[in-house]
Amino acid sequence: YVKEANEWFPKIAKQHHFSYDTTSNWANMNVAFLSKYQVVLFLDTRPEKEEQRTAFETYMKNGGAWMGFHFAAFALTPSAFPQNWDWYHNEFLGSGQYSGNTWRPTSAILRVDQKHPATKNLTQTFKSQPNEWYKWEKDLRKNPNIQVLLSIDSTSFPLGTGPKAHEIWHKGDYPVVWSNKKYKMIYLNMGHNDMDYERKHGKEIKALSQTFDNEMQHKMILDALLWLGNSKKQR
Repeated sequence: YVKEANEWFPKIAKQHHFSYDTTSNWANMNVAFLSKYQVVLFLDTRPEKEEQRTAFETYMKNGGAWMGFHFAAFALTPSAFPQNWDWYHNEFLGSGQYSGNTWRPTSAILRVDQKHPATKNLTQTFKSQPNEWYKWEKDLRKNPNIQVLLSIDSTSFPLGTGPKAHEIWHKGDYPVVWSNKKYKMIYLNMGHNDMDYERKHGKEIKALSQTFDNEMQHKMILDALLWLGNSKKQR
């Protein structure tokens, strides 16, 4: 997925006249480096060192902008990524810990709140690319600072194929894209393609789908990015 993203974003950047840089070096998560950028993207994990987290929080509180995908919001205690960053998971994202997922990655019909710059050009519902969908510890609907932009439509159920029963969702409210009104930010749960885990198509595990192969998702990501890059912080 990250490789796919790092191929798609430069193409979009060229078309829409902005620059796109990529790094896997978390040491760059410092005040001086962040000050060069209008928007920061987390394509995968989060920073783990205290000074990096402080630099990111400072950047966001001073008007910086952020777009995060899929695993960037993951936290689970106990795991290799425990919930040990209260501001990020509870205040900024508002979701708290991860509390489950569908399996295997499948498409869903997504319901759209069109009252946001990132979603105003989308249809009321659309079919997503295959994804592993997450659910969360906290009810985002009850947070007055959170605007849920996309959620799983009830026509998607049952969602997932298992084999474990809890990996198939039959009902419920599952936000998958949202923004926090106190910050210039948007989180998208997309970012986990369907993969050939059984190696039916060769010795290597290959992607069976692509996140960046969907017109509606393209519109949303691009409009969100342009909004983040051009808008003033909402306070």
